[in-house]
Amino acid sequence: MCASWIWWCADSAIRMMLPELADFAQRYAKAWCSKNPQSLAAFFAERGSLSVNDGPAAVGRAAIAEEAQRFMKTFPDMIVRFDKLECSTPDGGRSFCDAVFHWTLSGTNTGPGGTGKRVRISGYELWQIGDDGLIAQSKGHFDSAKYERQLKHGVASGRGD
Repeated sequence: MCASWIWWCADSAIRMMLPELADFAQRYAKAWCSKNPQSLAAFFAERGSLSVNDGPAAVGRAAIAEEAQRFMKTFPDMIVRFDKLECSTPDGGRSFCDAVFHWTLSGTNTGPGGTGKRVRISGYELWQIGDDGLIAQSKGHFDSAKYERQLKHGVASGRGD
């Protein structure tokens, strides 16, 4: 299975939105696994943005699809698991809440120039969800030193380092 989910939210008003947002997050994880970067980009607003580890933002669906394609080529067997969803409502008038999407990526670096090593890395994306129900901005974060170490040496079975 490509995605699983658990959600958490302290505000009871937000709980009514969580089933829809959790479904969105589950479909988003599956889109990462789809090997179809346009499928992933469709979760973003037309001028939405995606940045990884404070790097430059990919702005617009075409640029987001290019960013997704890089990961999909690097890890042809990539699985992105939806681990947990947290959310808040900084603006009570919004139809959706801002969210933190927690994920785990696993795959083998067999793409062009790949090391052939297995990687398993967890991280999260800070989402700003627009009134259209799409991601207006996503700021992704993961431990880049751990990722680089795994690209070089792989991850031992059953370990996350």
